[in-house]
Amino acid sequence: MKRLLLVLLFPILLGAQSNEKIDWLTNYEKAIKKASKEDKYVLLYFTGSDWCPPCKSLKKDLFNSAEFAALADKYSLLYIDIPRNKDLISEAQMKHNKELLIKYNKKGVFPMLQIINAKGRLIDEYSGYSMNGETQYHLDMLNKHK
Repeated sequence: MKRLLLVLLFPILLGAQSNEKIDWLTNYEKAIKKASKEDKYVLLYFTGSDWCPPCKSLKKDLFNSAEFAALADKYSLLYIDIPRNKDLISEAQMKHNKELLIKYNKKGVFPMLQIINAKGRLIDEYSGYSMNGETQYHLDMLNKHK
């Protein structure tokens, strides 16, 4: 019985360990600097963490997956949250995030993944999520530019 429990829990534990290593930045300049220094692209993730059901599902289905954890270090990761609950992020962070929203996500689509180079030029993007657990298109886009 203990062995069966271990077999069932191992993938969950492995996923949890992988996700602890994922370092999402929240400052654009730091993400660009890291990308430039490490010769990587920047992955921008626009989310409404407290109000957007597809964003919440994408976090669970993609960003908490072992597949994403294996790709995460190939990018400089930038988390851009536009929550409705103003207590979730600082006023300065909200201002910063809204400036990025205006610059990169003019239509205000959530969730939105964008890949930019270290000069801020858009390389690729994918918006939306159908909440069906299918993240292969997202992974294909990330694998294409790693």
